Amino acid sequence: MASDPDSLLAIYLNDHLAGSTVGVELARRARGANSGSELGQLLDRLGREIEEDRDTLGAVMDAVGARRDRLKKAAAWLGEKAGRLKLNGQLTGYSPLSKLVELEGLNLGIEGKSRLWAVLGELADPRLSSFDFQALAQRAERQRSELEPFRLAAGRESFAA
Repeated sequence: MASDPDSLLAIYLNDHLAGSTVGVELARRARGANSGSELGQLLDRLGREIEEDRDTLGAVMDAVGARRDRLKKAAAWLGEKAGRLKLNGQLTGYSPLSKLVELEGLNLGIEGKSRLWAVLGELADPRLSSFDFQALAQRAERQRSELEPFRLAAGRESFAA
């Protein structure tokens, strides 16, 4: 296995690309389950922004010559679908725990994306000079802070006596 920096960077970027695939699917599912609400509106916008971030990640991969690992992306997509089978306290349908788990998953993905942008911003790689990683990290932080009140409310709703 190659351990040169470009190979390692390609693996790292593909891991995040797979994660972004999960994030897009998770945002779509959560949006559908919360349509017509303030949370649903936020998830609609966040889903579009996560797709834009995934496209930016693809452009980063192109800039550094990283090939996309289709198997890893497909496995992530399948993993997200399998995650829907998780027990949520009721046999069918959407429960308060479903919402909490989905929002926590999105939160983790957004945090990971923020850390990705921070790492890429630290690299002295001229191939990445056209990307504003600081702005991307700030957008991720805004996304996380907008989602947080809904995540906390879902926790209260899930575990209220």
